[in-house]
Amino acid sequence: MFELDFLDASLMDINSFSPMMPTSPLSMINQIKFEDESDLKDLFITVDEPESYVTTIETFITYRIITKTSRGEFDSSEFEVRRRYQDFLWLKGKLEEAHPTLIIPPLPEKFIVKGMVERFNDDFIETRKKALHKFLNRIADHPTLTFNEDFKVFLTAQAWELSSHKKQGPGLLSRMGQTVRAVASSFRGVKNRPEEFMEMNNFIEIFSQKINLIDKISQRIYKEEREYFEEMKEYGPIHVLWSASEEDLVDTLKGIASCIEKCCKATEKQMSGLSEALLPAVHEYVLYSEMLMGVMKRRDQIQAELDSKVEALTYRKGDTDLLTEEIGKLEDKVECANNALKADWERWKQNMQNDIKSAFTDMAEENIHYYEQCLATWESFLTTQTDLHIEEDSEDKL
Repeated sequence: MFELDFLDASLMDINSFSPMMPTSPLSMINQIKFEDESDLKDLFITVDEPESYVTTIETFITYRIITKTSRGEFDSSEFEVRRRYQDFLWLKGKLEEAHPTLIIPPLPEKFIVKGMVERFNDDFIETRKKALHKFLNRIADHPTLTFNEDFKVFLTAQAWELSSHKKQGPGLLSRMGQTVRAVASSFRGVKNRPEEFMEMNNFIEIFSQKINLIDKISQRIYKEEREYFEEMKEYGPIHVLWSASEEDLVDTLKGIASCIEKCCKATEKQMSGLSEALLPAVHEYVLYSEMLMGVMKRRDQIQAELDSKVEALTYRKGDTDLLTEEIGKLEDKVECANNALKADWERWKQNMQNDIKSAFTDMAEENIHYYEQCLATWESFLTTQTDLHIEEDSEDKL
């Protein structure tokens, strides 16, 4: 119940902040398509069949990606490619570069997932495969990102074509220039951040604290349940061995062992639901909270660049005509960035509410079913034992 209190508080905080939606026709069309025409989905992506590769230089895993689509801009209706983790990183980087203030879905951490240290064990690979599958489908369902050209190339290009496409990006000097400007802007800071983005930033900070705490609590619960399961597994065989030395209690002790075995199976299933449903859902939003902080920084960098030009014009530091032209372009850039973030913010909040609520609701239902199973198992055993005692008492009286 402790983590649910935090969840309820987060959902209340969410509903208290509702930025305006952008008026861009394309954004409105995409938003309508996303919200009202989900049944017309035309892009289906599956990530499966991980394969390990060992070379003299490195060891890595590739994943098969199957894409089925009815979109006219694709050359075929079905594609099959293999991608490794660094390809996913490249795609994420390109999406952030093209859409700096959209909320890009997070990728799983590079090495450690769910506290696993062994990089290529089966559980790690399976967890990463599911996370990569969700990453691509989040993009496919996004009203803007789904039409990104690099995303299309990622889904359709063969390995050599993708490698060639990667080399077509901005040169090293260009990237260094962008980085220097971004760092300089971040150091200058933003003098007059709009109130709505102040509220958004405050929400992100609070949400990050709460979701990280829920993640830690969920991990602890899973750890304690596993310890309980491992301990309970030992009790069944112990009761069977015990029955061999207690002639009068053979049936009773074997009955207890059977009940313990049934409860063990139910506990294992319940733990599986926790590790495959709740833990990944919560941890994904831990990663989202980090992503949101990055989005806010990029928005502030764009505004900081505008503020610096305005300041330069005020003090006539440079060519005033050139500065005026640059300020006009930056004002448009800031407006587009702000509108994109406000629109995506509303969409992300709705998805987040649905995802977390669904994860906790499903887990609660599974817990109820689990406890009902265990209770029914022991009640059935006790009923049987009671009936046997009644029969034995009747026979003694006769």
